[in-house]
Amino acid sequence: MSVPTLAFFNNKGGVGKTSLLYHVAWMLEHLKVNVVCCDLDPQANLSSFFLSDDRLEQMWQSDSTETIFECIRPILKGTGDIAEPRVERISDHLALLAGDLALSRFEDELSLQWPSCVDRKESAFRVVTAFWRIAQKAAEATGADLLLIDLGPNLGAINRSALIASDFVVIPLGPDLFSLQALRNVGPTMREWREQWTERQSRNPEPGLALPAGSMRPIGYVLLQHTERLDRPVKAYGRWIARIPETFACEVRQSNSWPADVASDPDCLALLKHYRSLMPMGQEARKPVFDLKPADGAIGAHGQAVRNAWSDFRHLTEKIYARVFPDRSLADRA
Repeated sequence: MSVPTLAFFNNKGGVGKTSLLYHVAWMLEHLKVNVVCCDLDPQANLSSFFLSDDRLEQMWQSDSTETIFECIRPILKGTGDIAEPRVERISDHLALLAGDLALSRFEDELSLQWPSCVDRKESAFRVVTAFWRIAQKAAEATGADLLLIDLGPNLGAINRSALIASDFVVIPLGPDLFSLQALRNVGPTMREWREQWTERQSRNPEPGLALPAGSMRPIGYVLLQHTERLDRPVKAYGRWIARIPETFACEVRQSNSWPADVASDPDCLALLKHYRSLMPMGQEARKPVFDLKPADGAIGAHGQAVRNAWSDFRHLTEKIYARVFPDRSLADRA
């Protein structure tokens, strides 16, 4: 039985997607949920959140299977199938399948093999499902309960294969026109890819080759980096925030009904404030903002902001967990 996979995806950049995944991963770690983070963004930003530059350089200059690219290298070279991943242990309940800038070299091969699945070519299925199979091997090696997948902000072949590998999707948004337009791209594209993959699954020529379901079910959106005055979003942002429930319902859910605002929208997993100076402080310390200590510079008013961040991310993570695992409880894990 495969381990559930959850992707954080939006084809608009700059909405805090990678930072969101990083913080959710650490909160799951605090809640004693075993997690592997898979960095499938060729820019490898998530890996840089977890690892030092020296460690990343060591990985990228090594021929070992410590990065996602090295795991798919045999496919690119035409010498074999995927290699066994060597997962980087971050903490007791958290591990990383590191990214690699070289991963962008896999884009053309994925594009080439996608139509060949229709022709029942086993090699094509092995290429297109490489990410999912590597992620599942990483989960098996670490005893993971959940796989988190970070993606780049585009609708290319790498993200198509990564989303096929995803059971669930969280869509991070910003309070702007560009995020609304991104929903109009993401919703139809995910439906198209899901339908195309369903058609291809029936053409798998090798019964022994396990395939991902490719359900990529959207479980909601997270609104990030909005500014508030007197507990209300400033007017410039409020205009766009008000339109999110309708756009998400129509473009992603394909529903003709939606709530009046994000506060009453069940698709809204959270409205997260911009933590301003805490974010660079956390990056410097290589910690999530809710784990910052006075020794890291979180003193004075920052201390209360850290406590608020803990509450915000705890609530968000519990909601995500409940939607991925509706038959389980986090109550006794922390």
